[in-house]
Amino acid sequence: MPAYKAPLKDLEFVLNDLLDYQTHYQSFPEGREATADIVEAVLGECGKLCENVLSPLNGVGDRQGCRLEDGKVVTAPGFADAYQEYVAGGWQGLNFPTEYGGQGLPLSLGLAKQELIAGANWSWGMYPGLSIGAMNTLMLHATEDQKKTYMPPLVEGRWTGTMCLTESHCGTDLAQVACKAVENEDGSFSLSGTKIFISGGDHDLAENIVHIVLARTPDLPSGIKGISLFIVPKYLPEADGSVGAFNNVSCSALEEKMGIHGSSTCVMNFDGAKGFMLGEKGKGVANMFTFMNAARIGTSMQGIGAAELSFQGSLAYAKERMSMRSISGTKNPDKVADTIIHHPDVRRMLLTQKAFAEGGRAMLYHAGKLADLMTHAATEEARESAEDELGFFTPILKAFLTERGLEAANEGLQVFGGHGFIAEHGMEQIVRDTRISTLYEGTTGIQALDFLGRKIIGGKFKQLRKFAKEVYGFCFSHGLLSRNPHKFKMRRFNWALCKFMTKWNWITLRVVMRAAKNRDTVGAVAYDYMMFSGYVVTAYMWARMAQVAHEKIAEGTGDTAFYEAKIQTAEFYFERLLPRANAHAQSMMASVDSVMQMNEENFSFDY
Repeated sequence: MPAYKAPLKDLEFVLNDLLDYQTHYQSFPEGREATADIVEAVLGECGKLCENVLSPLNGVGDRQGCRLEDGKVVTAPGFADAYQEYVAGGWQGLNFPTEYGGQGLPLSLGLAKQELIAGANWSWGMYPGLSIGAMNTLMLHATEDQKKTYMPPLVEGRWTGTMCLTESHCGTDLAQVACKAVENEDGSFSLSGTKIFISGGDHDLAENIVHIVLARTPDLPSGIKGISLFIVPKYLPEADGSVGAFNNVSCSALEEKMGIHGSSTCVMNFDGAKGFMLGEKGKGVANMFTFMNAARIGTSMQGIGAAELSFQGSLAYAKERMSMRSISGTKNPDKVADTIIHHPDVRRMLLTQKAFAEGGRAMLYHAGKLADLMTHAATEEARESAEDELGFFTPILKAFLTERGLEAANEGLQVFGGHGFIAEHGMEQIVRDTRISTLYEGTTGIQALDFLGRKIIGGKFKQLRKFAKEVYGFCFSHGLLSRNPHKFKMRRFNWALCKFMTKWNWITLRVVMRAAKNRDTVGAVAYDYMMFSGYVVTAYMWARMAQVAHEKIAEGTGDTAFYEAKIQTAEFYFERLLPRANAHAQSMMASVDSVMQMNEENFSFDY
């Protein structure tokens, strides 16, 4: 397994030079504590934790995995100790309110912490990551008494949290949830049923686990409207905050998985477990999306982390591995062969990894600013605007970045050749671990339907128009028509970006007109629409990074080689990766019949 190096220089470039986070933090009271010194210290210390503690456990988690002993899950060696070190450092409460024991720093700084953990050891990071989603749900929907009971131990990290949605007969279609909740005389509920695929459902890291559970009450109608959300702790809390009686919540099996072996994926049984209504009755699915949206943004980090870790591993290998002579002439004359980094196809793979890792990072923290404003903007109107804009980007983050992260992981394995296919170097583990990212928290297809159906068409193109205005404004402000020699360097990026943005608008109108005649159109084009959108948004981020790099070079400050690499990677992205969007556009314009015309009987392997 590659030794992870926290990409602090690139992270600081994105936060400071590209997105000007210091000005952003000064715009709301809760952000003013996040001074430049504080941010630098947080990133530096988290980087050390990731490099020295979590990264060495990544391969251990894969090889040892979790095991179920006497109904309790035992995690891989070192996982529990690492978690205690994480808790002792106060990391879990980084961006939660001080009234519950947190540090009250902005949510976006918490995203930076999570991204570093995602690159170092995704399987381990899922345990505290799921707790963050549970806490976000409690913060928005719990009563004050519930917050006082559950938030302090969750913020401290003494307790962890999960989300229990999926059942064996239903995944995405939550209207089929069968888990039952019957009201008790004291106002609590008795929950009975089985949930599957529950990440972190049981483990030995913390003293208690708080499950956020979707269940159906008998007094409400069938379907979505009959489902509510419940707090169901593994152990009932005592009045003094300590752990009390066992609550009949148990793990009956661990799933045998392709990857993320260090993360416990549990079959959870609720046998008359006591639960407490979370939010309004019958609003469980709507309230659950608080958790899901946080989880989807969190899952996008797996794509970024996989691309970063795979790039780091394959880059080091490419600089050392000797194989054949360079086509353009000998590069290592004192050796029997040249290092493979001199071969064009190896460079193609490395640049693909780098482009998706760094482009995805810029997208993530662009969204992070919106997440801060969604919570802390001065007016309700501004908060709603930020929430709507974040909703536009969330499916792209989740679907596009995980798909491209998986591609980057596969490219990393390919750089190693046959050595990548064996376990010794850890590159195949990255591929296996990353494969789940396109599946959980809503598959790529589900994200695509949500994006095109709900966010674009259902939103009457409002956010698309807003984003287009931002893109066109950037392009015209930075050299699209200028003869200024400094701005002229950006013309190739900005012309291409404007052309693709215009095509995005045109394709959207075409899809809507076709969908009015054939409703299968949306489903048939949604995947290609999502991928097209992802490539264009990433192009916008790379154009912005190239602009900043040109400015820094002109100023004569900073690391010139770093900024030159940014511009060169942007050139690679625009010339080699962005053109893929044209293929997706062509597919969207094809007939829906090519997808839907085959009858069910012809879908056969028996001819």
